[in-house]
Amino acid sequence: MSPDATSSRPVAVAFCPHPPLLLPALEGAPTPATDRLRIACSDVVATVLGVDPDVVLVVGEGPNGVRYGDGDAGDLRPWGATGRQPFSGRVRPGGRELPLAHTVAAWLLDRAGYAGTRLGVAPDDLDAALLDLPGPVALLAMGDGSARRSDKAPGHLDPAAEGFDAAVADALAAGDAGALAALDPVEGDRLMASGTATWRAVGAALAGVPTTARLVHAAAPHGVGYLVADWVLAHVPDGVPGWLTRGEG
Repeated sequence: MSPDATSSRPVAVAFCPHPPLLLPALEGAPTPATDRLRIACSDVVATVLGVDPDVVLVVGEGPNGVRYGDGDAGDLRPWGATGRQPFSGRVRPGGRELPLAHTVAAWLLDRAGYAGTRLGVAPDDLDAALLDLPGPVALLAMGDGSARRSDKAPGHLDPAAEGFDAAVADALAAGDAGALAALDPVEGDRLMASGTATWRAVGAALAGVPTTARLVHAAAPHGVGYLVADWVLAHVPDGVPGWLTRGEG
């Protein structure tokens, strides 16, 4: 996407992971680690909604060429609960089945009380969606870090996993879109980092755009990297703790 396409230029981005345990119905026994993760995700979602976007565009792992909207829903049964999580509005017969990333994103937006327009896409469809959307757009970029952070992780321990996640965390904290766009997709796949394609797509879409960035949370309590951050694509007053502005001048 060209930075000159101002009608579809994002105004803010929230980066969140998508473990099913974020939904209280899927968590099982509550833990302080999950509470902290849930609070961090709510924090960054509130940031992007605070810029009053016309549309929230959810970007996450899923099939290419599919756009999720009203009536589509995610089935909670594979994760140990009953019912369906609607993406927007009510579940309708024949609605599309949501991927996990978009299911968790819908829950986060519901929890924040967001009643505006939502659209969900896969990373490869981000540019086309942005070109089709008028007005200010907020991105909710969903993706986990490496699932190989410990011996008990889903993919077991890989010594390179911590460094990979640390590089992503550094890019998120610095508002470095170029570093996200340059992530190695092959290494990301090997390390079972489901967020790699989403981070690369968001980084490419925002190349050269001044960004005010904040890394809110970085942990791997279950052997999976969970990174939470927000970017505001406008200036934030000096002296606000935790924010780093990149790309000025």
